Order: sequence, then C-alpha cells, then structure tokens
Amino acid sequence: MAHRMKIAPRALLAAGLAGALAGCISFGEDPPPSLLTLTATTSAPAGTGTQADSSTAIAVIEPGAPQSLNVTRVPVQVTDTEIAYVKDAVWVEKPARLFQRLLAETIRTRSGRVVVDGEDPAVPTTMQLQGTLREFGYDARSGSVVVRFDAVRGGEGGSIATRRFEAVVPGVAAEAGPVGDALNRAANDVAAQVAEWIGA
Repeated sequence: MAHRMKIAPRALLAAGLAGALAGCISFGEDPPPSLLTLTATTSAPAGTGTQADSSTAIAVIEPGAPQSLNVTRVPVQVTDTEIAYVKDAVWVEKPARLFQRLLAETIRTRSGRVVVDGEDPAVPTTMQLQGTLREFGYDARSGSVVVRFDAVRGGEGGSIATRRFEAVVPGVAAEAGPVGDALNRAANDVAAQVAEWIGA
C-alpha cells in the first residue's frame, strides 16, 4: 500500500503538467475543408506528342510574384493599402507554380509547340516565357477576382517582347468556393491570351 501511495502523487503531477502544456502548445491549425488548384480547360490527350528543334520549342519558367502571392492563401484587396485573405481558401501549392503549369499545358495544347516545363539544361530552347504574376486574388471593392500577368518572351538573337495580360470575373461572392472557381476561369482566360500571343 505504501508503494502505491508514492506513485499516486507522481502520476497526478504528470497529469497536471500535461494539462498545463496542452494550453501552451499547438500542433497546427485545423486543415481547411478543401484545397484549391488550377485546372486547364483544354489539355492534350494521353498518347499525343510533338517534335521540334530548339528554335520552335519554348520553356515556360515559373513567374515571379509579390510577397502577397508568395503564399498558399488567396489575397483580398480591401483598400489601396490593406490586404486580407479569403477565409478557408488555401491553394494546394503557391499560385505562381500552379499558373506556370497551366500556362505550359495551354500553350502546348493550343500552339502545338514542344513545351518544356521550366528550365532544363538537357533540353535547349531558343524561346523562353517568363514574367511576373502581379495580381491573383479577390478585389473586395468591386466583388471581382483579378488575374494580371506581365509576360516576358525571349527569342532568337536575344530579342525580347513584353505584354501585360489580364482577366477579371465580376460578381463573385467572397467565399472560398466561388473565388476559387472564378480564379480558375480567369487564369485559363489569361493563359489562352498568352498562348495566342506566343503563336504556333
């Protein structure tokens, strides 16, 4: 009995410490109900392929992005100087990377070019597409989603061309589902504009 009496206070002390620590330690936030991604409205079917030399192939480089987009959250432009984030709207990965893949797939499907997803020293290309993803979020002032991409196309002989592309989807509720769907549509719109600019 004496032996049990010695163990009991230790067990109570351990339980008390565990309870106190539970209020101080967090194992991360609850995961969102779902994750957002981008899906190309047109994609090459399995088994298709193209052949080309380096003069017509194009490398699509991951675009740069401001810090507000260098996260997996969806930014909300509240005022000219204030940014918040859409509740429960979380990308599966950073939007610049998702947009790069969407661009590559859209250009591949619409132009018939050989498209290299990123820089690959083993696959030399004369043309490169890069740029900056300026806007990729929700504007609370107009109730719209906005995708804006400043593209830079490098070509043969060191030639460089730039162009700004933009798509706006109005009348969007400030909720994860509608915003994610509208951003996917706007991103596909911009990608199609870029593919037309690149040409066959």
